Amino acid sequence: MSCTPRPVPSTLLAGVLTAAVAASLLPAPALAAPRAVPAPSTATAPEAERWSAELTVAGGDDVNVRVSAGRLRLADTRPAARTRPAAAGGPVAEGTLLTTARTLARPATRIRAEVAADVARGGAVQAQVRGWRSAGWTEWREATGAGAVFDGPVTRVQTRVLLSARNPRATASVRAVGLTADTVLAVSAATPGLVFRVYATRVGLVGEQTANGRIIRPRDHFVALPSRRGLAPLNSGDYTVRVCTTSGSRCEYAPVWDVGPWNTRDDYWNPSAVRENWKDLPQGRPQAQAAYQSGYNGGRDQFGRTVLNPAGIDLADGTFADGLLLTDNAWVDVAYLWTGGGPRGVVGDGPLNVRTGPGTGYGVRGLAATYAHVPIQCYVVGQTVTGPYRTTSRWNRLAGGQYVSHAYISAVYGGTVPRC
Repeated sequence: MSCTPRPVPSTLLAGVLTAAVAASLLPAPALAAPRAVPAPSTATAPEAERWSAELTVAGGDDVNVRVSAGRLRLADTRPAARTRPAAAGGPVAEGTLLTTARTLARPATRIRAEVAADVARGGAVQAQVRGWRSAGWTEWREATGAGAVFDGPVTRVQTRVLLSARNPRATASVRAVGLTADTVLAVSAATPGLVFRVYATRVGLVGEQTANGRIIRPRDHFVALPSRRGLAPLNSGDYTVRVCTTSGSRCEYAPVWDVGPWNTRDDYWNPSAVRENWKDLPQGRPQAQAAYQSGYNGGRDQFGRTVLNPAGIDLADGTFADGLLLTDNAWVDVAYLWTGGGPRGVVGDGPLNVRTGPGTGYGVRGLAATYAHVPIQCYVVGQTVTGPYRTTSRWNRLAGGQYVSHAYISAVYGGTVPRC
């Protein structure tokens, strides 16, 4: 560990970036001279749309990154004593830049990224994209190499750049991210409206930072899933789950703001054709659950730790205790709402009571957190309520059959809401 790494000669990191990221999740090897990576082919179809991501730190939704001398770098390369959630494989410094969404000149189904970066051994850079269609944002997808192929045309694209380092010497700096949008045969992603029963544990960790940059508050309302593919940007509910007790007596709609438990690359809600890792497991079964219950992967997670519970979701304290009224870890039914369709309402002020009928006299069956995107089936006229957005007698009936007052809904997208 005494030698000093040398910068990689300027090169385009593309298809091999995925391997670099995977390697960064393993225990850090002794430092050695970094390897040069061959540049990919830049051939594209004549109708392809090209642009460069703006590597500017602004807006408060970036995490532990800075720009100096025209390069994107980690702001603090010192591995934290406890980094959520990757502490398992050894401390790691992480940072994320979220770019402004770009409106495409024409709809596209594939986005490819070429990253110009200098990376020392023990560091890693990854470029991911997501696309906007009428039902909302797609999941995040790796964009280097063959690129991200969506299950339908998208009209807007957002890029995020992930940097990580195993130690202060494992530097990574990004000079440019070039993007190309074109159209290829679409690949089917997850089926609509997926619901799976998984084991839930409690996040805790008040005062620590989530993967999207939030400082965890007492009685906070969000969840963590073991994949960045469904990680919502700070102060958004672009990826929202409905998590319910197995009896169905209590539910909460909560945004996905952190990554974990156990794994960080296990989008178990996706079919094997889409799932990033553990493709031989049944859809809906988290790798940690398989490891704990049947000794899958030798009973260990992706970092080599012995799995001590079958958790597939972490719940922040408010979601755990106030939303679901849980007092201990438990099995829950989780709906991954971005896999469904239809109109969505954005909860602008919460936690909002979810009621059994269209009025404040009806029983409360759970909560909808601030920023959560809730699926609206239709609306009814009920008690008039004054809220932060309007005074209205409209009550939205959610997909689960419960109701929320429209006075607290800041926006609706994904279609027209009919009257019930």
